[in-house]
Amino acid sequence: MDFTEAYSDRCSAVGLAAREGNVKCLKKLIKQGYSVDVPDNRGWMAIHEAAFYNKSDCLKLLLGAAPSDDYIRAKTFEGTCPLHLSASQGSLECVAVLLKSGANSNEVTKDANTPLFLAVENGHIDVIRLLLHHGANVNGPHCWSEWNSLHQACFRNYPEILKLLLDEGASVESEDDFGITPLFIASQYGNLECLRTLISYGANVNCQAKDRATPLFIAAQEGHGRCVELLLSKGADPNLYCNEEEWQLPIHAAAQMGHLNILRFLIPVTDRLCGTAEGKMSPIYSAIYGGREDCLELLLEEGYSPDAQACLFYGHRSPMSLAFTKGLKFNLILLKYGISLHEADLGLCLFHEKFSLFQYFLKRGCKLPCNRHMKEFHAVDIQDRYKKWLPSLLLAGFNPVNLLCQSWICSANNDALNFLLEFTDWKRLPWDVQQILSEHERTSAWVPCSHFESIPSLSHLCRLEIRSLLTCDRLRSDQFIRQLPLPAGLQDYLLFLDILRTYAVSQSSLTLGEVHEGDALPPLDISGTTERRGT
Repeated sequence: MDFTEAYSDRCSAVGLAAREGNVKCLKKLIKQGYSVDVPDNRGWMAIHEAAFYNKSDCLKLLLGAAPSDDYIRAKTFEGTCPLHLSASQGSLECVAVLLKSGANSNEVTKDANTPLFLAVENGHIDVIRLLLHHGANVNGPHCWSEWNSLHQACFRNYPEILKLLLDEGASVESEDDFGITPLFIASQYGNLECLRTLISYGANVNCQAKDRATPLFIAAQEGHGRCVELLLSKGADPNLYCNEEEWQLPIHAAAQMGHLNILRFLIPVTDRLCGTAEGKMSPIYSAIYGGREDCLELLLEEGYSPDAQACLFYGHRSPMSLAFTKGLKFNLILLKYGISLHEADLGLCLFHEKFSLFQYFLKRGCKLPCNRHMKEFHAVDIQDRYKKWLPSLLLAGFNPVNLLCQSWICSANNDALNFLLEFTDWKRLPWDVQQILSEHERTSAWVPCSHFESIPSLSHLCRLEIRSLLTCDRLRSDQFIRQLPLPAGLQDYLLFLDILRTYAVSQSSLTLGEVHEGDALPPLDISGTTERRGT
């Protein structure tokens, strides 16, 4: 082998002549003794140039001057032989010359590409026919994933080639290393005609990949509505679970990805058990997680409950819990459709700094937090922000002693702690609370209000007693107290207006405020407070 001119213009003189199809020059060079097997820096020889550029006359000359029988199978550094190059380019004449001269129709590259696969990839149906006629393996693999020519025809959306391969005996249920069939590929990429063809040849519409994903699931995920319709009409099961850990159905994929039209197909045929069964996941979560307001609305309109089961996969105990991470509009949609509020939701309001929503939850009757749910309140950084939520909580009948633990006391600023104590009988606090407050006063800059040294006034003690008798149900709104047959001044006193003024808590901070954001909140039902007046 002569290397003296191997890198002249990156190609030998013989290679350049073959590339250009200059038969006269090529004959002259061969006659003068130039080597036909000089590689360039890609490992390409003259035979590769002729095969790639469809120079069949030059190819015949080179094969006639071949230095050995292996020349026809000479490979580039990528393991590509002349037949691969001709097949990929659709060079029908060169493919015919090579096959007639003994080229192996099933030769593979380093990536396990076959000439047939490359012809399919590039849509050269005449080359495909010729290769099949010369014994190309219709089920031969591509790469190391076992993806074959049938998969590639579906991926490239070549229904005519797909039919040709199937007629030649290609396995309609062939799988790659991930258990993916050609029908799965057609569904994934929305290639409807390929999907029709495969179904007509008996492909299983309920096949599952190794991760249990189905063609219906992937079509729903990718938004291919017509494929979803076709699959459903041919018996695809919308209740085959995909992915054991997440327990997702096609309806979850459509909801999360925001494919409203597909969601409409799937809602009537999906088992509602997924929306309530423990260990499963309601599609309500998927719509919220994907940030899809329209899908959430549709699911709720169609009867999916906003009070879905806890979702282990997303780590949320309720849709409301997840909604806090996605924006206020999702909270409002769930409220619109009657979600049940829980005491932990108040803690979430504080954690996400949704103070107006916090007030709204209180007015709507959300149960006040007990010891089991106090950690969310203890963990809130209330420095300079207690006025946004603490007054509403206390006025709703919350027992202030429940906040007086060491962690909350130590994190509160002077005003917040003093404000809270104004709602207590500060001389009859539990012994352990008194000890914590004494230690806090000794070791911090907290200065308790001077009147905390004295016994509370009788009027204040009466206020506390009356409010305890009213219970939190009547204290959600000031309406009940405002309708008591008492002078306005006494009503104000029962509503702690003297304390609110002292600490500069404005009445506007106790209203719904910015929670609307252009969206109407569900109306508050407070009629029950007046109805109970005579009890």
